[in-house]
Amino acid sequence: MSSFTEVPILDLSLASDPATKPAFLEDLKRALLEVGFLYIKNTGVDPELVADVVRLTKAFFELPLEEKLRLEMKNSPHFLGYSRLGNEITKHATDYREQIDLATELPAPSVDEPRYRRLRGPNQWPQEDLIPGFRETITKYIERMTVLSTEFTSLVCAFGHGCIWVRGARWGEADFVGVQIAEAIGLPPAAFEKFFEGIGESASGTKRQDKLKLVKYPDMGELKQEGEGAQGVGPHKDSMLSSYLLQVPPHKTLQVQNSAGTWISCPPIDGTFIVAMGQGLEAITGGVVASTTHRVLSPAAGEGPRYSIPFFQGVSYDAKFESMDVPEEVRKLKKEVIGNDVEMTFRKDMFERLGDATLTNRVKSHTDVGEKYYPDILERVKAMQIAESESKSDLAVPDGDKPQGGRRRAPSIVIDKVDSLPSYGEDPGPNGSLQRKEAYAMRKMDAEPDEVRVQSPSPEQQQEEDKPKGRRRAPTIVLEKIDAAPSYGEDPGEDGSIERKQAFEKRKMDATPDEIRVIRDSYI
Repeated sequence: MSSFTEVPILDLSLASDPATKPAFLEDLKRALLEVGFLYIKNTGVDPELVADVVRLTKAFFELPLEEKLRLEMKNSPHFLGYSRLGNEITKHATDYREQIDLATELPAPSVDEPRYRRLRGPNQWPQEDLIPGFRETITKYIERMTVLSTEFTSLVCAFGHGCIWVRGARWGEADFVGVQIAEAIGLPPAAFEKFFEGIGESASGTKRQDKLKLVKYPDMGELKQEGEGAQGVGPHKDSMLSSYLLQVPPHKTLQVQNSAGTWISCPPIDGTFIVAMGQGLEAITGGVVASTTHRVLSPAAGEGPRYSIPFFQGVSYDAKFESMDVPEEVRKLKKEVIGNDVEMTFRKDMFERLGDATLTNRVKSHTDVGEKYYPDILERVKAMQIAESESKSDLAVPDGDKPQGGRRRAPSIVIDKVDSLPSYGEDPGPNGSLQRKEAYAMRKMDAEPDEVRVQSPSPEQQQEEDKPKGRRRAPTIVLEKIDAAPSYGEDPGEDGSIERKQAFEKRKMDATPDEIRVIRDSYI
């Protein structure tokens, strides 16, 4: 995304008037393409409801510790419930916040359904006599934000004066034209509907489940830390389609990052919600809609805690990753604004369905829940993190004439004509994640010869060449003595995982020459 210097503010009421809607959609398109973060005002959400939610959020964190621990998330396979201070991890670091995760109230799915559907299920509620009106008010707020998020992403069956229907449930009367992310980027108003439709019946029903967090970030004094702000929540992008944040004044510790790496402050503005585009929306629009990295710093000592209430628009976990047919003129505009395509961090190359990706990400963030209910996924996440760490260490370039380690390759010459270039695996392309790009570059560096000399093959050789073959690598010759054998990274040994063993063998195969002929001195 571009090096924006401030987050735009859009007036949602302008979408209701045919005279002002075109200009509004143009402003929305620029915000989606350039920033991926925006404020919306004049949303129609009752200020008294907002005030009640803020009051009850503060009251929740004043509940006795034993009551909050009764609601701990580790008691729920649905990742719903209370997380004590420092219990969540972002970017391999601890988040200094406590929170409760809530959602649209649904029954649990049956045991024979796909496992990712266990993300859906019932809440854990505090006792009514300890915090009167909490469940009723929070339920009402989730329902109202469901309407707002549905309006914003254009999931309405009628425009203008009429009824809004969401997953078959009538939410109420409206006198507006739905505000449309889809329309802003040239898609049909119902373009996102397939991501809200299930593939079959479920014991948890077919109703969409939206999520809500109530979050408290203690200040540095309460954390008993000195220096600059600690990590309230580390740099990250939201998942799924979109999220809607209610910030409680006065703290200004939410920051968003532009393409230059600069952190831009996103302070509370009365009467607004902050809308963040999620990685799911970025993925299904082919990177046209930007998902922006953001973080929260802990308040300074003496400033008191920061309260935050983010709402996350739900999707069908059964939905598959599919890209939208975004008009070419919008894609061109994206390239003009950005300069290149957006990196995809939502790993759709690894997962078939949104539910699989979401479940893995939740296990990664909440390892205690993963250890109790999803130990195999947790082990896979740990293996991925180890492989990622090893991949980065392999790319280190040593200094000095006689390095102690690092990646080493013998200069090579191709002495036979080949029918195609060596295969390095699938090119992740400009939209590939940083990890995939690095791994591809590493494979290519290892397999690509330093010099190519083509010899015309004999008829017998040509006949042999024409036979179908699997992986192709050019025979190599060592021309010069080198001071160490090529390094393939750490050997995982017999106790290593299958994934690490396969990765090691691939690196070794790519870097090992097919033939060695000593030209001078000896080969070490």
